[in-house]
Amino acid sequence: MRKILRQSFLFAVLTIPVLLSAQGVITKSEYIEKYHKLAVNEMNRVGIPASITLAQGLLESGNGNSVLARKSNNHFGIKCHTDWSGKKVYHDDDARGECFRSYKSVYESYIDHSDFLTAKTRYTSLFDLDPTDYKGWAKGLKKAGYATDPQYAHHLIRIIEENELHRFDLGGTFVKEYKDTNKPESKRLANDNFTVNAFPSHQVELNNGVKYVTVQQGDSFEDISKEFGLKSWELYTYNDLPENARAQDYKHIYLQSKRNKAHRKHPSHLVKPGETLHYISQKYGVKMSRLYRYNQMEKGDKVSEGQLIQLRKKKR
Repeated sequence: MRKILRQSFLFAVLTIPVLLSAQGVITKSEYIEKYHKLAVNEMNRVGIPASITLAQGLLESGNGNSVLARKSNNHFGIKCHTDWSGKKVYHDDDARGECFRSYKSVYESYIDHSDFLTAKTRYTSLFDLDPTDYKGWAKGLKKAGYATDPQYAHHLIRIIEENELHRFDLGGTFVKEYKDTNKPESKRLANDNFTVNAFPSHQVELNNGVKYVTVQQGDSFEDISKEFGLKSWELYTYNDLPENARAQDYKHIYLQSKRNKAHRKHPSHLVKPGETLHYISQKYGVKMSRLYRYNQMEKGDKVSEGQLIQLRKKKR
């Protein structure tokens, strides 16, 4: 009888890896390969570093293998909270039977992760960080209370560095400082041979932490969007432009959403002859809607020469 039990135990030990493989257990490298484009797309849409999104996904979902990830497509461990009206599941975490969000797809989980961070005021300061500052983001997430683990930031940073996830923060490029007096707070991104997202035609640069390209002769919104894996409407939205706008009428085109405020070095701007609010918005990488709000203006209001435009919310 003991011999039979020993044989059964040995059989179980030997077959467990095979069974796990058959169930489709995902490795870190497989997870990264499968979802890095989602992370890069969300970085372009809202400004969260792709490295941070991927690291959180890997950590919170156990490389996509957790019960919450497999059964509910929840890759970021986001709980229901009072503002959640979607499908719910209950899972043991810090306490028994806690409520977690459930999604129809992993794509929805990534979208909601971005929307969750952009909607909560406690994460607002993170969007002032340089988009390549993954360490600042990791520490900021922990400080803002994203997770209770005191080593949460350390875990994220370790995952990013061990898997070189920071390469995705620049779409597969390395960054080096580039000084240009006509482009405040700008950095040039030097192309590399990495093939996650090759940029053969345009040099990608940063202004106020937002990626943009300089418009070249013959460029169209359709061409630029195809080159960077975006939809045309995204470029119109990111640049506060109507859908009948022509790329050739503008010097720079942003590839992701502009910031809610200018860099702290630029609290305001004195309007010069011929300048418009849209020009100011593009110059400092700040959303038009925020400029209207900071300056008590209605949508469509014009600026005038000598007017002082606030680029950041005034402290009371």
